[in-house]
Amino acid sequence: MKKRILTALVLLPLFLIFVLVLPKIFATVLFAIIAVISAYELIKQTGLVNNLMLTVYAMAMALYMGLWSGLWGTYPMAMLGIFVFTILCFSELLLSHGQTSFKDVAVTFVGGALIPYLITAPMRLLTWANGRFLVLIPFVIAFMSDSGAYFTGILFGKHKLAPNISPKKTIEGLFGGIVFAILGVLLYCYVLQKAFHMNISYTNGLAYGILGSLGAVFGDLCFSAIKRQAGIKDYGNLIPGHGGILDRFDSVVVVAILTEVLTLLIPLVVR
Repeated sequence: MKKRILTALVLLPLFLIFVLVLPKIFATVLFAIIAVISAYELIKQTGLVNNLMLTVYAMAMALYMGLWSGLWGTYPMAMLGIFVFTILCFSELLLSHGQTSFKDVAVTFVGGALIPYLITAPMRLLTWANGRFLVLIPFVIAFMSDSGAYFTGILFGKHKLAPNISPKKTIEGLFGGIVFAILGVLLYCYVLQKAFHMNISYTNGLAYGILGSLGAVFGDLCFSAIKRQAGIKDYGNLIPGHGGILDRFDSVVVVAILTEVLTLLIPLVVR
């Protein structure tokens, strides 16, 4: 736990500097790197795919998706990348003489295209009006939800939520996470309103907290299920005390894209 906290104290300020202070290209490169590592962890570290070319294709597509989210952002460019990626993956299937399975291609597509698209959603938020403020929302939700679930589970947890996937998660922790996420979002809304004079919808903020917390738990459970099927404890050891990128960002993967969707449907900052 001590190593986990020290790592967070070092990396969190650096992350905030990259996202909020430096020119956007730095955040783009950072998220592109995160996407590449997440693709490698899902495909190579889990052992779900043992094909060098598919691993290379996935990492290249993840890099492309990260750069697309921050620099290009037009859907024709996204479709071009997905088209080329699909052709390469299925070409490997056809040319391998039966050594590569469709399961390998499917996992490669999830690791190289789907997860990078989800995990780079904050970069797309950053390109919008008030993006410097919107980009932090999924991280506020995920952090508060995880923290609330952890401490509530320790204090009050009695009923297991998903014992076969994540034995430590409890139903009490789930509700504690929702409460903490709501409080975190509403506090963030208050700061935006008072410090930056933004017109905030607190009702929408309530929805962000509830849905975001549920999304965080869903993402955590999904990636825990993958680890259990792959027979691994962590996706990697890149982040001391936390594991790999997917161990740290498992909940953010879902919350980030959910925040992007909610921002389109029920904006937090209203005119």
